[in-house]
Amino acid sequence: QVNFVACQLFALLAAVWFRTYLHSSKTSPFIRHVVATLLGLYLALFCFGWYALHFVIQSGISYYIMIIIGVENMHKYCFVFALGYLTVCQITRVYIFDYGQYSADFSGPMMIITQKITSLAFEIHDGMFRKNEDLTPSQRCLAVRRMPSLLEYLSYNCNFMGILAGPLCSYKDYITFIEGRSYQLQQSEANGKEDTKYEQTDPSPNIAVAQKLLICGLSLLFHMTITKTLPVEYNIDDNFRATASWPVRFFYLYVSLMAARPKYYFAWTLADAINNAAGFGFRGYDKNGVTRWDLISNLRIQQIEFSTSFKMFLDNWNIQTALWLKRVCYERATFSPTIQTFILSAIWHGVYPGYYLTFLTGVLMTLAARAIRNNIRHYFVESPAVKLCYDIVTWMATQAAISYTVVPFVLLSVKPSFTFYSSCYFCLHIASILVLLVFPLKRTQKGSKKHENVQPMWSRKLEEESLLQKNSYSTTNNSFSQKQEITCRYQALKQ
Repeated sequence: QVNFVACQLFALLAAVWFRTYLHSSKTSPFIRHVVATLLGLYLALFCFGWYALHFVIQSGISYYIMIIIGVENMHKYCFVFALGYLTVCQITRVYIFDYGQYSADFSGPMMIITQKITSLAFEIHDGMFRKNEDLTPSQRCLAVRRMPSLLEYLSYNCNFMGILAGPLCSYKDYITFIEGRSYQLQQSEANGKEDTKYEQTDPSPNIAVAQKLLICGLSLLFHMTITKTLPVEYNIDDNFRATASWPVRFFYLYVSLMAARPKYYFAWTLADAINNAAGFGFRGYDKNGVTRWDLISNLRIQQIEFSTSFKMFLDNWNIQTALWLKRVCYERATFSPTIQTFILSAIWHGVYPGYYLTFLTGVLMTLAARAIRNNIRHYFVESPAVKLCYDIVTWMATQAAISYTVVPFVLLSVKPSFTFYSSCYFCLHIASILVLLVFPLKRTQKGSKKHENVQPMWSRKLEEESLLQKNSYSTTNNSFSQKQEITCRYQALKQ
């Protein structure tokens, strides 16, 4: 953990240097790619030793697969290999070397690299094989129209800004940043025949970085002072279960799981700040003209802590992973997309049994929450006072459901997880099943509206925001796709 924090602080300083002295206006994309890659591999080597070779091996073999298989099927082979290689590494680390510990946990960066390998493979498949009219608006805007070079591929996977903690970003956004096109507006002339470029002033990320570092400091302070006094394991303490009342037990369950979140707030917000310090993550201006540096942000803390639905919590937690799951699994699944997505999420997270218990429980919770929302919410939204009461009740229910669901994720093993659930008499499991028996889910419609009616746990709002991220700065890899990008942005803005 000390190595990780030290490397991330070094990466933060390197990001400031990278933006100042290797700005796209001062040097070539080739130099920026080389430096970003070498710094990333150095940090990985310092933090994980020779385990860092796994990052190069996984990326190198995946690139070789892309080249020899061809664009028609390489996304499938890359997906199977990258996820399989990650799983093998997780199995050896967990069950052979160090169960329940996080020393030399090189699988964390591999999880991010796996996301990048698979998402890029699908984006190349969409851009170079599938017909444009067969793509969804988001797939059309993210599609990559040419094969990246090996240097570009390694730079995308292993750059110093994201190798240790991510977050995931799209390949096109990363290349646009490296080539210095992040702040260019592509606009069509009124006659529709010519495209003209308008360069914006390179906005400073200093305020955004300072705000995020402040959040990091507060999260780290909370984690070091409060978290250890509220261990999640105390929920299965025999004396506590025997003497505490149900309200006390559920209140402690909530506060102990809330206290476990700041370490994620710290790691993800620091990773976001590093990217911003390098000049990456600009998403345009809001309606008041204020810069937005949340292109690749991974969480929204306020929405997490005050979420009033299971879906709202998941929409704002680990945002980039949610988008990855939606793009590579949910949108492409031929049957039971929700179940397939949760299973993929469990496999990607690791091989601890607690992960699978959490995500299987999450399937029930998601479907039950969706059924309740679809069937009763409209009765409580007419009156502001009634809506406020409804929000308070749903906030309490959401926090209880989230805490109940993720306990196995923290406890990791089967026995303590079942000890906890049995002490609660599997109450929320049973309640979710009863809800699904009483309240019908909306039927899916055939055709293009299928995914609109059966909404995944991450909302359409999140996907629309990802489309709007392309507005005003995202460009493509050749002149043909630049013109298509304008159409993509126009469609996104209409949405």
